[in-house]
Amino acid sequence: MKEKAARTTRFFADAELLAGATALLPEDAAHHAVHVLRLREGEEVVLFNGRGGEYAGRIAAIERLRVSVQVLAHRALERESPLAVTLVQGVSAREKMDFTVQKATELGVAAVQPVIAARSVGRVAGERAGQKRAHWQRVAIAACEQCGRNRVPQVLEPLPLAEFCRVPAAAGTRLLLAPQAQLGMREAAARLDGSVALAAGPEAGFTAGEEAMLVEAGFVPVRLGPRVLRTETAALAALAALNAVAGDF
Repeated sequence: MKEKAARTTRFFADAELLAGATALLPEDAAHHAVHVLRLREGEEVVLFNGRGGEYAGRIAAIERLRVSVQVLAHRALERESPLAVTLVQGVSAREKMDFTVQKATELGVAAVQPVIAARSVGRVAGERAGQKRAHWQRVAIAACEQCGRNRVPQVLEPLPLAEFCRVPAAAGTRLLLAPQAQLGMREAAARLDGSVALAAGPEAGFTAGEEAMLVEAGFVPVRLGPRVLRTETAALAALAALNAVAGDF
């Protein structure tokens, strides 16, 4: 029986990449390459910088945590969903929020807008807001390395929900996941008009007042069947449903 070829390891490098040049892996990626993956000089890798396509590469030298990669040919490959979805996610507990950002990236989300709701867990303000955003961005990058995306979804600065609702709405469809809504996701997905903003609450959901605020901001309540889903399930189920109807599933 023929053995399955090993999958080439992918690394994100936030730098200009040019065929024929040499690139250094970021320190955290270098640590993962050396101490976790045990990669050696001469092994093939893939590099991408989020600016389009990917580059074949070969590890040229390893000096402790300094890993240099010979950049080879550029490949104009994109694996983006044709449906641009911004996930407006009520901030949840750390592990659940990380899981949501990771899986939403794998499902092709274009951007993540964290919003601070009445039932959000943990402090997300001031300096910590920037630290949280940077952490979630790293989660999205790692998910792109794993799933093959060459465009990294932007994780935006966390905003209080009221402040987010005051921002003028961009063109497109705005959907609010609400268990008591009358409109089903299948019907809503059939009416999509351009890009989509999808709002999902934190643990225990948005309050009634917050749902009213989102509706006032142009969001249409939709439900995902008769069952109440956890925060880390709801957004992902909705993204999968949208991709099945109007994306690339």
